[in-house]
Amino acid sequence: MSAERELDAAGVTVPALREAYRRCRALNAEHGRTYYLATKLLSPEQRPAVHALYGFARWVDDIVDDVHSGQSEKVTALDGIDARLKAALATGTTDDPVLAALLDTVRRYDIPVMHFHDFMASMRMDLTITDYPTYADLERYVHGSAAVIGLQVLPVLGTSAPREEAEPAAAALGIAFQLTNFIRDVGEDLDRGRVYLPADELSAFGVDRERLLHARASGHADDKVRAALRDQVRRAREVYTRAWPGIAMLAPRSRPCVMTAYRLYGRILDLVENADCDVLSRRVVVSNGRRLAVALPALARAVLARAA
Repeated sequence: MSAERELDAAGVTVPALREAYRRCRALNAEHGRTYYLATKLLSPEQRPAVHALYGFARWVDDIVDDVHSGQSEKVTALDGIDARLKAALATGTTDDPVLAALLDTVRRYDIPVMHFHDFMASMRMDLTITDYPTYADLERYVHGSAAVIGLQVLPVLGTSAPREEAEPAAAALGIAFQLTNFIRDVGEDLDRGRVYLPADELSAFGVDRERLLHARASGHADDKVRAALRDQVRRAREVYTRAWPGIAMLAPRSRPCVMTAYRLYGRILDLVENADCDVLSRRVVVSNGRRLAVALPALARAVLARAA
């Protein structure tokens, strides 16, 4: 379905606002392959809002991860976004297209603004923190970088139970996806100078940053690194288990979308295990065939749910 038909379905009629949502949709399509595929399973009127939420997060994340910008430039850029975000939320107006779409989505779905402030706080942590001594330390980061993403999207998805009952599972699913990314992208994160795996849990297997760097440079993870990563996969699967009951709490029309994302991200962990956790030399990717095999049955369920 085209962006125009989605915007029509969502009741977005102001030309400038339509263009703002189109900008966010393009960001989602370019960067969020699994996420974008899953949004196709939502009702058309839900999609612009999800694109807006993703577009804002992507915008900020790209600044933090920009290898061509120095630390001071990133701080300045985040300060600018933060100031514009706070002004937009306070005044209800903005001339920035991504923020305009975000602001409209916040209004339409009554999304608590604290989730966006928490997100910005975690993004700032990425500018100064490169290691996490314990999982408790990492939890502070993933609350703002991942849990709040699930909480932002939840009002758009809708619930069949009271929203507050579904919130813990929605937050857990965001964290599960983030932990999956940390495991899959451990090599790329090392290249950026970061380790998102708790240091004390790595050290229990005789692994530290230097050992990870050696594995990255040599293109081969030794037995200790593999064992440490298997333990991180175990942790991520536990979080997926906590998130699972929340799918049944969603509005029926939204369940196929979230189930698809759940299965596709879970498949990444399967691929990590199939590679014997040797992910320092390559990035495991869910194949297009697998994506379609999961998405097509979900699409049929989504159509039936909308009809019902």
